[in-house]
Amino acid sequence: MTQRVLPLVVRIERATPPERVDALEAAARGVLALLDEPGEWAEAVQEWERIGIRKVVRRARGAEWRRVLELPGLTATAGTAEVRVHPPIPLDGWPKELSRLQVSGTDLEDHHPLGAAGDVVLWVNPGLDMSAGKAMAQCGHAAQLAWWGTGPEERETWRSEGFALDVRTAAPDDWRKLMESGLPAVRDAGFTEIEPGSVTVIADTPWLRRGGFRPEGWGPLRHT
Repeated sequence: MTQRVLPLVVRIERATPPERVDALEAAARGVLALLDEPGEWAEAVQEWERIGIRKVVRRARGAEWRRVLELPGLTATAGTAEVRVHPPIPLDGWPKELSRLQVSGTDLEDHHPLGAAGDVVLWVNPGLDMSAGKAMAQCGHAAQLAWWGTGPEERETWRSEGFALDVRTAAPDDWRKLMESGLPAVRDAGFTEIEPGSVTVIADTPWLRRGGFRPEGWGPLRHT
């Protein structure tokens, strides 16, 4: 079985980079949209999920971004951010339009106060220093864990709301409570930036808090 990776590309123009939180939310929504309607990529998505849910984020601008849009995939937006999610590809099978893109250079910032979060929140670990690209991948993982733990009725409601979600950095005291909550949490494999086993993001939804649907084999932590 071929090991696959999910490529995500964030658009970062020099003069108009996106807000960091927008990029994280767009990445999560894009992953959800792909999982919801994989279409012709269903087999590749299923094979990717069986082995792991590794994601790699790269950046593009100008002509690079236009070339990215010509490849199979879908575009997710959130506020100032555009993120292209491509179907899973073999680790050694990157198309040249993506392999040429840079992984570094995704150190985005937030310049405006964030409003109150809604019902669905991806809580980021306040004790970790992650680039925006790394955090985008982790938020994509968290959204995917939440999707796996969501039943048909809740999925339909979430879908009708455009997969509404917010990304926020948890307060230290709140993070300790979240770690004890049993909610879906991403435990990183440690390929880049942070120590293996670090819990990066926890997905929090009303239905998961109610102790609702749990697919077979679902647990609160999953290595990525």
